[in-house]
Amino acid sequence: MKILINALSGIGDALMFTPALVKLKEELPNSKIDAIVMFHGVKDIYERLDEVDNVYYHDFINSSKISSLKFVLNLRGKYDASINVYPSNRKEYNLINFLIGSKKRVGVRYLRKDFVNLGFLNNVTIRENDLLHNVEENVKLISKLLNKELRNIPPYTLNLDKKELEFAENFLNSLGIREQSILIGFHAGCSPLKNHTKRRWEPEKFAELGTELIRKYKGYILVFGGAEENDLKQKIVDAINSKNAVNVKAKNLLETAALMKRCSVFVSNDSSLMHIAAALKLKTAAIIGPTNINYIYPWQTEHKIISLQLDCSPCFYYSPKPLTCTRKDVKFKCIKELGVDLVLEAVVSLIEK
Repeated sequence: MKILINALSGIGDALMFTPALVKLKEELPNSKIDAIVMFHGVKDIYERLDEVDNVYYHDFINSSKISSLKFVLNLRGKYDASINVYPSNRKEYNLINFLIGSKKRVGVRYLRKDFVNLGFLNNVTIRENDLLHNVEENVKLISKLLNKELRNIPPYTLNLDKKELEFAENFLNSLGIREQSILIGFHAGCSPLKNHTKRRWEPEKFAELGTELIRKYKGYILVFGGAEENDLKQKIVDAINSKNAVNVKAKNLLETAALMKRCSVFVSNDSSLMHIAAALKLKTAAIIGPTNINYIYPWQTEHKIISLQLDCSPCFYYSPKPLTCTRKDVKFKCIKELGVDLVLEAVVSLIEK
């Protein structure tokens, strides 16, 4: 079979499809598997996967509709099956899957906003299940395509090379950080799309947490994030006001991952770097507000979920609708009132265990 993976919805989502890719290649070892992506970070990850033959990159967000249509139509009729990774509940993704022209168009039938987002254009489907992790949903998609139940789901796949590992070593050496030092990674950002910045724990709380961890362990706080999050990172570093707090600047996602690999614990919002941490088998403290924890908990790695578990949670599900809060007392209370003490307790338990 010739199979196309539509991994368009983001870095974390693409990473959560890698276990399904492994199972797909195990079952169809002679298949040709290609992928289309629109984020450089996804391109970096997928180009390193043994299961993927070709990665096609196109910037759908900033390209004209005409150029995007030409890009998609250039792939039309070349594949026996095309798969929308879960989650991708947008009409644009379903339309692309349809225009590819594969006989088998694989996707999830979403519990919310499926019809208006043209979910009916897919013809090999499973019903969304809020109790399952995104990884499990993706494996079920593959099971449906192959008409075979698949077991023994593997971890994420993330491949780093010698160059990136050397970058991490040189970075730490330049700061005089010894190999035995306790390194704690922070990611205070997340996707800014669809009002998702409201999922972020406040930078002031990250700074308070970092100050206490440096006092307690005499270790280092490495603050991670993309170039667009540099101001956010620097705000946390400045507030900690210690030479042991570092704003990490890397050229790309894989350099970031190589440096994350050296951390003892990783503290993160619900973000792509949380999933990178899971792929690296890091102990992960995940700060979760409005998102369904079942969907996105750190997969197959030791972790602690820090959440207030309010009666209104979860309120964020997969649809193009921007994130909103209907509470009358405190908007986004699930993240606004999540205290430093709860996160500190989780991080300490992970370090000392």
